[in-house]
Amino acid sequence: MQAAAPDRHDAPARSRVVELDGARIRRALRERRRYRYVQPRVRRLGLGWLVSSPNCSRNIDPLGGEIPVAWLVPASHGCWLLHAHDHAQGCWVLKAAGVTLAQALQQVCEDPRREFWP
Repeated sequence: MQAAAPDRHDAPARSRVVELDGARIRRALRERRRYRYVQPRVRRLGLGWLVSSPNCSRNIDPLGGEIPVAWLVPASHGCWLLHAHDHAQGCWVLKAAGVTLAQALQQVCEDPRREFWP
């Protein structure tokens, strides 16, 4: 028995789901606890979503420029990977794996240890 070929008509549906994820991320960021007065930017990065924001504390960028804050990547079966940016090392650090998008966004928005919003 042969597997059915992928349906080309599924691509628009997948694209709509991906855009819904972006909308959910943007909406959740409105409720964050830190830097509520700045507008973070959400855009596609690889398979996931990059959240960047002006660095108003100037802890990372003395001029207050835009810095990467979080990278959310869908994994499998509705699970996500959540990364924070290590600005000293210039790399992404995995903070959570196997979480729902809602759980990942809760971590980013609450951020009690200032891992995402330095």
